[in-house]
Amino acid sequence: MKKVDMNRSNNMNKDPLKMAELKIGEISKPRFEFRSFGQNFDQAASRMARLSMPVPEKVWHRESDEIYIMSRTNDINNTKIRDGKMDVKTYVQTVEGLEQWDPKLKAEFPVSREQLESEVIPAFMVEDFPLEANEYSLEDFLALIDAHPDLQAVRIHKERFGYMVNDTICEVANVLVNGAKLVSINSESTEVSDIQATVEAVGLTGVENINYLQAIKRVIGMSKKPLAN
Repeated sequence: MKKVDMNRSNNMNKDPLKMAELKIGEISKPRFEFRSFGQNFDQAASRMARLSMPVPEKVWHRESDEIYIMSRTNDINNTKIRDGKMDVKTYVQTVEGLEQWDPKLKAEFPVSREQLESEVIPAFMVEDFPLEANEYSLEDFLALIDAHPDLQAVRIHKERFGYMVNDTICEVANVLVNGAKLVSINSESTEVSDIQATVEAVGLTGVENINYLQAIKRVIGMSKKPLAN
């Protein structure tokens, strides 16, 4: 994927003062999302960068290492760990092909047995997950995941480039899934029509909407479906 100079941007007739409304990285009411994964989105990524209005410098380029907990029996709860904190989002609904996800839980390690039993383990939708200790460090928790036949901890590295098109939070990312390189592109907002306009503007009409759970499962073999390209 080619990096594109974000200073060469077209504001699509949007008021630059609206930049203050951008809430990247903050909890908001549940957003709808278009996202896809494949090997190459260079043309769409170039258009996204050129159409973007100015965005805060902190989102121009970000990198992170994360761990996603994959479950063979769950496709509606997205559980990931980053910087020693666990984040769970849950699927709400699909409207006109766009998925809505709601932040459900944020927890910091060590995590208590009570919180694991009441909030975390139910998200995996699995049986036979015995807990004996009163609290679990990140290492202890990952050992439990590795020991379960229906669960897998997957190492993810993200290199993300942030944009804003049509008042939607956008991103192009190089993603390593246990070392396998993918490219992701997305647009998210609380407004379905704004996402639809963005998808059309950057040339992604007809491209499959693939969330992180689906993409990771396709890479590690929990799903037989291919990626978008």
